[in-house]
Amino acid sequence: MDAPRYSLAGRVALITGASSGLGAHFARLYAAAGAAVVVGARRIERVSALAEEINGNGGKALAVALDVTEETSIVAAFDAAEAGIGVPDVVVANAGIVEAGRSVDLPADAMRRVVDTNFNGVYLTAREGARRMIAAGSKQSEKGRIILTGSITAQMTATGDAAYAATKLAVQHLGRQFAREWARLGINVNVIQPGYIRTEIDGQWFDTDGGKAQIASWPRKRLTEVGALDDMMLFFASDASRQVTGTFISIDDGQSL
Repeated sequence: MDAPRYSLAGRVALITGASSGLGAHFARLYAAAGAAVVVGARRIERVSALAEEINGNGGKALAVALDVTEETSIVAAFDAAEAGIGVPDVVVANAGIVEAGRSVDLPADAMRRVVDTNFNGVYLTAREGARRMIAAGSKQSEKGRIILTGSITAQMTATGDAAYAATKLAVQHLGRQFAREWARLGINVNVIQPGYIRTEIDGQWFDTDGGKAQIASWPRKRLTEVGALDDMMLFFASDASRQVTGTFISIDDGQSL
């Protein structure tokens, strides 16, 4: 990984959904930029291996078991972070799931899982992070940073992802709501909306005829590279974004055009 453009030295970042995909990538990115990282997910064996990798490469990482649908699990993860590394001053609420299916067919339980993870989980994670930052003096330091992972589907319509897309639009507005509420408490809240990226969650879809047709429909006929998110993720977490809050940015290589 190339030298990061923004330094996160001295910062502690907690990242949810870090067992694979974007979350694992963000953890490696932040560690390379000098942050101590707390990686959380339900699959503790995955985040433990990630933390071991980061520590072996000269970084500092701690793995915690974390189910964002359970508030007690979120609180316990922040407690472990605080005891093991320090109070997180950067929180990336990244955990999310996809339950694909036409709206007339999607089971109610699947819809609830999407809402519980993609919206409630983001809300509870950001809220707990803000509570810890405020208690640690974010109003004076102005170093609080919360980044919510949204999606370009918040601005799009399609068949088969209504519940998912609706939660991502909710996340976009939630970011602005939180930003307004915590602006005078030294906490900046911003939303990053990635385009379609090949990850463990949806990678197989893009190898199907339907997935290939979807790629062919985009102006540049290609998936977004995960590295395209790096500079903005670092900027939102760094001191350079001191006067940037309540924003959302789509990084999708033109897929939503």
